[in-house]
Amino acid sequence: MEIEDISTSSVVSEPQVIDQETADAIAIDDNSKGDFRYPEDHKYDAGVGLNEDTIRYISKVKKEKDWILEMRLKALEVFFAKAMPTNWATEDLNNIEFDKIRYYLANGQRPTRSWDEVPDDIKETFERLGIPQQERAFLAGVEAQFDSEAAYSNVKEALTEQGVIFVNSTEGLREHEEIFRPYFGKVIPTGDNKFSALNSAVFSGGSFIYVPKGVKVKQPLQAYFRINSENFGQFERTLIIADEGSEVMYMEGCTAPKFETATLHSAVVELVALKGAKIQYVTVQNWSSNVFNLVTKRGIAHEDAEIRWIDCNIGSRLTMKYPGVVMKGERARGEVISIALANDGQHQDTGAKMIHAADNTTSNVVSKSISVGKGISTYRGQVHIPKHLKGCKNNTECDALLINSSSQTDTYPAITVRGNQHVTQHEASVSQVSEDMLFYMQQRGLSETQAMSLAVNGFVNDLVSEFPMEYSVELKRLIDLEMEGSVG
Repeated sequence: MEIEDISTSSVVSEPQVIDQETADAIAIDDNSKGDFRYPEDHKYDAGVGLNEDTIRYISKVKKEKDWILEMRLKALEVFFAKAMPTNWATEDLNNIEFDKIRYYLANGQRPTRSWDEVPDDIKETFERLGIPQQERAFLAGVEAQFDSEAAYSNVKEALTEQGVIFVNSTEGLREHEEIFRPYFGKVIPTGDNKFSALNSAVFSGGSFIYVPKGVKVKQPLQAYFRINSENFGQFERTLIIADEGSEVMYMEGCTAPKFETATLHSAVVELVALKGAKIQYVTVQNWSSNVFNLVTKRGIAHEDAEIRWIDCNIGSRLTMKYPGVVMKGERARGEVISIALANDGQHQDTGAKMIHAADNTTSNVVSKSISVGKGISTYRGQVHIPKHLKGCKNNTECDALLINSSSQTDTYPAITVRGNQHVTQHEASVSQVSEDMLFYMQQRGLSETQAMSLAVNGFVNDLVSEFPMEYSVELKRLIDLEMEGSVG
């Protein structure tokens, strides 16, 4: 989430055909599969509340170097100093009770490379969510995080032999500091926004990926983030570096059981695509309705590089997430393809941020949002092209679908273009599912829920085709589940 005030303001997977057995195996979550948890059993618990002692506890347990502890403590100061951004964002942010959150929970094991060695309760969790099947079906590597730390991390031997690194961020800092540290916190500085500062203070878990020069990872890498504990905050930190001429696709899934109290998920994701590199980052989240999902995602694309965000947001109480690309080198390309579905009691505040910083750079933003019941969807976008550049191009499309009269959608595009040597276009639309359309489909044997689901899937169909086959199947299923009980 780029929490600074923007209120006023390709890598394409190879075509794949999968059978039904595989489609069932790679299912990420549904409302019944995801809503379960096991009794808590943590060896390490930082306790409730956030202060310097919390930070020192986390750093000590993780056996970090002094410079990391120092960074964390400075970030804590920044977090407390920054005001909550309710001057432009929803006041629901004030309902986050930071003094009642637990910031670190772990059982002390290092992530295993063997699925059989994963603790039984954690293994069963991810087996129910289909993680091992996904790995066997189509993944080049997988990481599974349970609360604060990764429980499993594995990458195919062939990639390791090519020099590809895929580990959790804790391992990355410890074992690959010479690669990790020069880029860590450079794409998203600690002081970028209040929640990036919070993450920098208490981060744990997340993925570190390095793809060497010229290496093209043919199959996706995936991480799965699971919250099992109540009154908990998950703060993974992900850094992906694609060296010159390399390519990689990374996919993440997210779930949590339904708790009576609010849960916080505040991640930071940094992408670096060096000359001619391509990174595609795919997210399909299905958080439960008690989760505050506040995420900062940004990438830097160097000369002839491409960064592509494909983002699907379903569930959560509040999501604030605006993936961004800074096109730093000539002919760099940035793209955000996003879908957001807000049901009753949910607010999807999503969008994109494109910063053109070199000549002949290109950006594309396509956003589709659906509001159901009393759900609220908000699009915030920022495109910036300075006067001294030439030959820049941007396309921004924002489409919203209202399911009924009680739902709400808002659009805040901010496109700033200086000079006259650029090409920009923007279009936005708001539509509502008509009673005539539903009546027509019901006369042909569909139930009201089926008809509504068909209408919603038709609305997003052109974007769903941009998702990898493995996730497009799951996305359709998640939409169908969200529509159950949402009509009438």
